[in-house]
Amino acid sequence: MPLNSYVPDDAQIETAALHSGTEPDPTTGAILTPIYQTTTYRQNAVGSDKGYTYSRAGNPTVKALEDRIATLEKAEHATCFSSGLAATNALFLTLLKAGDRVVVSDVCYGGTVRLLEQILTKFGVEADFVDTSDEAKLAESLQKPAALVFIETPANPTLKLTDIALAARLAHDAGALLAVDNTLLSPALQRPIELGADIVLESTTKFFDGHNATIGGALATSNAELDEAFKFTRKTIGSIQAPFDAWLTLQGSKTLPLRVWQQSENALAVAAFLKDHPRVKNLNYPGLPDFPQYELARRQQTAGGALLSFELHGGIDSGIALMNNVKLCSLAENLGSAETLITHPASMTHGSVAPEAREKAGITDGLVRLSVGLENPEDIIADLDRALSQRFVKGV
Repeated sequence: MPLNSYVPDDAQIETAALHSGTEPDPTTGAILTPIYQTTTYRQNAVGSDKGYTYSRAGNPTVKALEDRIATLEKAEHATCFSSGLAATNALFLTLLKAGDRVVVSDVCYGGTVRLLEQILTKFGVEADFVDTSDEAKLAESLQKPAALVFIETPANPTLKLTDIALAARLAHDAGALLAVDNTLLSPALQRPIELGADIVLESTTKFFDGHNATIGGALATSNAELDEAFKFTRKTIGSIQAPFDAWLTLQGSKTLPLRVWQQSENALAVAAFLKDHPRVKNLNYPGLPDFPQYELARRQQTAGGALLSFELHGGIDSGIALMNNVKLCSLAENLGSAETLITHPASMTHGSVAPEAREKAGITDGLVRLSVGLENPEDIIADLDRALSQRFVKGV
């Protein structure tokens, strides 16, 4: 895994997050990796270069971030893209062709659904959305040939889990690759490669950046041929991450483990409060013992994560009233940032998903998603409690 001369091979994640992929600039000694804001590179001679020729194909700042992501994911390689969806698109374009079939978790990011159903179907790619949390259903879906199994665990926004090790075994037995969208936890809380996945996808926009500053995505793998293919696709469709965005993500990633661990602690406190609130129903949080898949969460995650979702008695009107009346929590379409964000999936992140498909996946019109940040959890709880106490929020 790519480290550097200052980092021991067995370095813990806090150390690797700070140092992997980067070294002091050899020219000036600068601690921070330079921003190589350049289009092209002067070559030594025809056919001879210093590893870079054109920044659509590769860039030293982006490469530093790729090496760090690979290290944190316990992979050998990583490829960075201009967004999480650009990474998802490159994954599908690289591994699928007309007539191929991909098995996808039935609950996943709305942009993934949109890409598969509204774009790639036009090119002959078949997508089957399956409850991958159910071993029998996943196994049954793989009785029909599939090139790829793509799971999201925890699933956005219901937090439903898929057993990664089991999915890897079933996929490989069926001759398919397994890709895991790890965006909702990051490698600070879950490492799919160690559980048997072939590829890990991250929207670095979320926890890797952590500060609502950049858009980015990454694919990590220990398969050199896959990595080369991902980079070829990226060069061909022109979806490399910008150097400045990569540089900002490098800075954010330094505190990734510390932020995510603290956000998980905060989320657990907020979830405990909401669980006992008379206006709240159907709370989803993998860190609570009464979560249906709590034992699986304990087995493949190191904490419950920063995200939770829930409904209110009174349905959609109550949920919208809550989201419109919080003050500290920001109503916004993102997750994983240092600030607490509250989201209405049915009209925001999953607004392009057909209503009947949302309902089937458990994404009701009244579902509220909360990405818990680094504020004092007592302040987050107080903000939610005040908003839940408004007269116009329908209660029991």
